[in-house]
Amino acid sequence: MKKLLVVTLLLVMGLAWAQTTKLSIGVFEPLNEHVVRVLPKFNELHPDIEVEVRTLGFMDHHNALVTALAVGSGAADVVAIEIGFIARFVAEGGLVDLAQPPFNAGQFEELFVEYAWLQSRTADGRQVALPTDIAPGVMYFRRDHLATVGADINQIISSWDSYLEYGRQLREHGVFLIADAASVASAIIRSDIPVGEGIYFGADGRPLLNSERFIQAATIAQRIRQEGLDAQIGAWSSEWFEAFRRGTVATELSGAWLAGHLETWMAPETAGLWGASEMPGGVLVSWGGSFYGIPTQSQQQEAAWKLVQFLTTNPEVQLEAFRTINAFPAMPVTYDDPMFEEPLAFLAGQQARLLFADIAERIQGIATHPGDMVAEEIFGSAMGQILNEGVAVETALNEAQTLVERRFRR
Repeated sequence: MKKLLVVTLLLVMGLAWAQTTKLSIGVFEPLNEHVVRVLPKFNELHPDIEVEVRTLGFMDHHNALVTALAVGSGAADVVAIEIGFIARFVAEGGLVDLAQPPFNAGQFEELFVEYAWLQSRTADGRQVALPTDIAPGVMYFRRDHLATVGADINQIISSWDSYLEYGRQLREHGVFLIADAASVASAIIRSDIPVGEGIYFGADGRPLLNSERFIQAATIAQRIRQEGLDAQIGAWSSEWFEAFRRGTVATELSGAWLAGHLETWMAPETAGLWGASEMPGGVLVSWGGSFYGIPTQSQQQEAAWKLVQFLTTNPEVQLEAFRTINAFPAMPVTYDDPMFEEPLAFLAGQQARLLFADIAERIQGIATHPGDMVAEEIFGSAMGQILNEGVAVETALNEAQTLVERRFRR
């Protein structure tokens, strides 16, 4: 009898082991911290799925993913993707279309802010990933510099002309308006986009790099540079960090996430000196965000889909990410949580999360075009010519338009 019991237990244990699905998820820092923290909850729901977390630095993760998707092997079953790489994967393929059965991701569309949903959706209706966090664009400003010149933040952001005038006042005190004028152009081209158009391409697929929207963006950035109002410092450089620490720049256009970086490692000594507002001129833009997708090469797509749903469609999971790694939720239902009303000490007690949530729900949704990444690079080169070499706005943008047209034969 004992032998029979032992054999039966071994058979049951063997069957349970055989039925365990091994799944891998590839993420970049600090998403790994969040995933590891919430995996026990996922295991409670799906005890038959064993998850391995693979972590790399931001660029290493995306470079490895580009290679793995290109060769058709080596990718994790679930992969994290930052918004800056979505267009590349749309163009080059390699990710499962979650809009199709058996996934039917369209059932979750109403759970997310519109723009985040559309960022991972192509013009032809493919859904290559689901959003997990977003980055509503805001302007961070130094309260001390504001007080020095006696300016009002609402007046400053009322128009781009008012913003530049503030820069001229700051210049008299040896302070720059912003680190890099190019970031102003980057914000403007992402706002006030007609329905049906993308950032770089129209509804008919034609590039828009010499349109009025791009001319306005480049012209305002050029004025900032010509008047000596920007520090000519690129983002993520040591000079950029130092400018924040020393207070030599008065404003920065960024995603809501910047405050967390400033507080924890960039410039913690500046606590209480910062505030947050909408961007000048009524500009409403997205400035970052993360998504989860499933590579077509995955042999565990059913289990992978369960993990993607857990990480993206569960309000508590998104709130946990907000608490631990300051990843702003993509689900508006979370914005009623009491933590959104908490004053932020680093921002002098401002209830800035309410501002972030309000902006997030008003940002216009724009579908991703396969050529966005190429067009963005070409526009960036054009802005370099305009700002650094003195090339006329129309000349640089017309050349950029021609380059994109040739690339996509439009």
